Amino acid sequence: MATTVIEAFNKFLADHVNLRDDETKIARASRDWLVGQICNFPSKVDHFPQVYTEKNIFFGSFARNTKKRPLDDIDIMICLNAQGSTYFEGLLSGISISVPEQSTQLRRLCNDGTDTLNSIKVVNKIVSALNNVPQYAGADTKRNQEAAVLSLTSYDWSYDIVPCFFTSPDTYGNSFYLIPDGSGSWKKTNPILDQNRTQAINTNHNGNVLNVIRSMKYWNKRPTMPSMSSYLLEVMILNYYSTRSDAASEFVDLELPKIFEYIWLNVTNDVTDPKGMQGNINHLTQVERDKISTRAWVDKNKAIEARQFESDKDHRSSIKKWGEIFGSNFPDYG
Repeated sequence: MATTVIEAFNKFLADHVNLRDDETKIARASRDWLVGQICNFPSKVDHFPQVYTEKNIFFGSFARNTKKRPLDDIDIMICLNAQGSTYFEGLLSGISISVPEQSTQLRRLCNDGTDTLNSIKVVNKIVSALNNVPQYAGADTKRNQEAAVLSLTSYDWSYDIVPCFFTSPDTYGNSFYLIPDGSGSWKKTNPILDQNRTQAINTNHNGNVLNVIRSMKYWNKRPTMPSMSSYLLEVMILNYYSTRSDAASEFVDLELPKIFEYIWLNVTNDVTDPKGMQGNINHLTQVERDKISTRAWVDKNKAIEARQFESDKDHRSSIKKWGEIFGSNFPDYG
């Protein structure tokens, strides 16, 4: 229950959107312990590749502080020592990694009879190694596309562990990570660019963008329309704020009409990967794009109505209108 819109949003964010501080603390400690175990695999697990510990990174929405409730997965990239391996970027077949003969651990993970490193075998090596950790006895471990997934009975979240290699600078002086593409080859990425971009834009707006992102991710998961990927939504919101000159308000409700309008007008278009590596990241069908655009337009108008009610000091009607947008978890008036 709440008697003002500000109070309602504060309660909504605290109770249903933002991660709990105690849960976040436990998750980070558990994540760090897991990384420590993986870094010890080369000395404990037969033929496990050497780990390039300095280049291990955390990525995804949990690392960028844009994760909404529930905390269901935590992303980790474990960097392996390439040991003199080289990569080749084909026009159609993705990226292949060639392993020299002296790199015995990696050679065991190559396609049979070749020096081409198989990313599926690398992921599966991590999966099998996780089964050797006594504390993970009874845990569910499996491969899911590019990641080794560890699901523990003791926590509500799982870990997506992605093996990677860090490249030497190319002719333009750029380095990046090579991660599995899900089919045996490799692809480029650099989550550090996403993290730096999110931090820079949020800082430029006095730290007020993250609550907007998390609130919109909650909206995105409501059963009123198809859901776009969390990353796509985040990129679109950051695109909006990257070109806006005035700072975002600390009050989320002041920002939402503009965000809904931006989604309405832009979700039907292709969206370019801000890292410049994946091209278009809007993989929604045209039907899905249209449905999301329509819902954003409807909720934009409701948000404008809610703002007007608040300006007229009618907090009861404003809170009710916001409840139509966010659903039954949004506090009632009272």
